[in-house]
Amino acid sequence: MRRISCGAFWIALASLTSTAVAQTPRNLHWTDSWAASPMQQTFYTSNTAFHDTTVREIVHLSRGGHYVRVRLSNVFGTEPLHITAVHVAAAVATNSSQIVAGTDTPVTFQGSADVLIPPGAAYVSDPVAFDAKPLENLTVSFHVNEPSMPETFHDNANQVAFMAPGDQVGATQLTHARSELHWYWLTGVEVGTPQPGSCVVAFGDSITDGWQSTVNGNNRWPDDLAARLQAHAATKNVCVVDEGISGNRVLLDGSGPNAMSRFDRDVLSQPGVKYVIVLEAINDIGHLADQQDVSQADQEALYHHLIAGYQEMIDQAHAHGIKIIGATLTPFKGCGYYTAQGPEFEALRQKINTWIRTPGHFDAYVDFDKATRDPAQPDRFAPEYDSGDHLHPNPAGYKAMANAIPLTLFEK
Repeated sequence: MRRISCGAFWIALASLTSTAVAQTPRNLHWTDSWAASPMQQTFYTSNTAFHDTTVREIVHLSRGGHYVRVRLSNVFGTEPLHITAVHVAAAVATNSSQIVAGTDTPVTFQGSADVLIPPGAAYVSDPVAFDAKPLENLTVSFHVNEPSMPETFHDNANQVAFMAPGDQVGATQLTHARSELHWYWLTGVEVGTPQPGSCVVAFGDSITDGWQSTVNGNNRWPDDLAARLQAHAATKNVCVVDEGISGNRVLLDGSGPNAMSRFDRDVLSQPGVKYVIVLEAINDIGHLADQQDVSQADQEALYHHLIAGYQEMIDQAHAHGIKIIGATLTPFKGCGYYTAQGPEFEALRQKINTWIRTPGHFDAYVDFDKATRDPAQPDRFAPEYDSGDHLHPNPAGYKAMANAIPLTLFEK
């Protein structure tokens, strides 16, 4: 056996490390291209649900780049998350686990194929050369060794994800795969480019999350906004990431952490963020409306607490040099929230919208209320934009919302 001296070994290792570093430009500018807000998983009961499992998730990129990084989160985990391998590839279709031949690319963490993420932590991978195209569908595949319980996930993906037994991260198509409409552990895909870019964070509830949009269709309003930005020469370097959580509230936890508690993680900490559009509060109104005989004093208290929450977001955004844009609340008459006191809570919605539209509060506003309401009955969705539940838009309504956003807000 040939022996190698200790000094020679470290020289060789340093040479390999230097070569790897040299392959990645040092002057890359990083922005998000896709993201999802982490939530705490509570309804999985099987102790073997994800043990020795390949997870393949499909994400819709908003901006392209020649390098990518993957962000994985164990923020709600109670034990370390051990991932033995991660790959990225171009997706053949949004409803299939098949990847485009020749695009499968391994991703590393500090040069290692595997990563151990402690409870409460999130890790970003090393940069990897990959030709990520704007508005492309990308697969992120990873093999989970432990834990078996997926404690950190995003509930309403409206996009199929695949789970298959064993380590199949490099497979062209997964075998014996099952599918679910959730994203597990994956919270971001970042792109690196020589030229600087900027990012718009769409921050909100189920209307931002895309409830009632088309499964695998990528027609949420943030998706439609991303397409508009890519088609406009002055905004091609602007990405859009969807940080909506269905059922989200400003003041209290619901199906996910409240907006105030997650603003730092889901907005301020996103790479390249320069703008945030806030569409929150309809669930705060609705949960109060669900109660019986709500006093005027309680309604006034909710209004003042919501405005205080908005102002806190505004102050935090400004402290980080971020332009914050308020979005008016869309109509909700006819939905389950519209109880016997519906007219009073409609007045509350209008009062909040007046505050959002008033100069000197948000840096700008987008009028989603005006874009989606029925002109003949402004407390209701226009029929052509109503998904049928009278609370969420259909895909045409989401497109109308995106079209109501002036692209000049994001031009330098």
